[in-house]
Amino acid sequence: MTMKNLLLSAAIGDIAGMPYEFGGRTKNYDAVDLLNPQNDYTDDTLCTFACAEALLNDLDMAQNLWSRCRADIYRGFGGMFARWLIAKEIQPPYKSFGNGSAMRVSAAGFMAKSEAECIDLATRTALPTHDHPEGVKGAVATALTIYYGMNGKGKGFVREHVLEKYYPDWAALTYEAIKPGYSFDATCQQTVPAALICFLESRDYADCLKLAIALGGDADTLAAIAGPMAYAFYKTMPEELIANAKAKLPEWMLKLNDEFDERVNS
Repeated sequence: MTMKNLLLSAAIGDIAGMPYEFGGRTKNYDAVDLLNPQNDYTDDTLCTFACAEALLNDLDMAQNLWSRCRADIYRGFGGMFARWLIAKEIQPPYKSFGNGSAMRVSAAGFMAKSEAECIDLATRTALPTHDHPEGVKGAVATALTIYYGMNGKGKGFVREHVLEKYYPDWAALTYEAIKPGYSFDATCQQTVPAALICFLESRDYADCLKLAIALGGDADTLAAIAGPMAYAFYKTMPEELIANAKAKLPEWMLKLNDEFDERVNS
């Protein structure tokens, strides 16, 4: 099956979740408007496209991430990553285990032709900054979920081979169990398994985004991580969400989105 707008699956989640981060956080599923007129893309989308561009064109990952993000600097970068960006030259990785490695990795899951390649590509996207084992693990777990969805694996397979393998302490938890006590947390350890549970309990792509946003946590990043998982599995996204994202993104991202689709589908 030919799938289009692969990279947009992360951007749409980021854009939809943006109004519900920080002061806008909510745990009310019904209050989540995926087309909130205040929405826009953040650092999650920018990093996703920068990593995808590097993988697609065999560019230096750190250099491309650094240069693309410096060119669009006011997108809400986390403190440690922002310090990495504003340095006069590219600095060594800083052992981060923040959820940034997971929110920017989706291209690896869509591109990979094998599990081994998926792990390798995911690791490459993480290492410029997120070289802590938990940072790499978050990227790998996210990418593998996307890869498995693209290759027809069911949710039971993902639960066993990703959630149980990488986050065993979360394996028996449900969405309703984690939601009441869940709060803002920018680590992979608390974001990736939560996003996985949102995907595993979702009914479709839009439902997955709303579940992620309504956890009341790092809303845009949770949705940017869970969104590609859901698209890889369900194979469809609402057209109005695609149109909204395309209206918000710069031309270089739209061009890369099409180039990426062509490469994956060839």
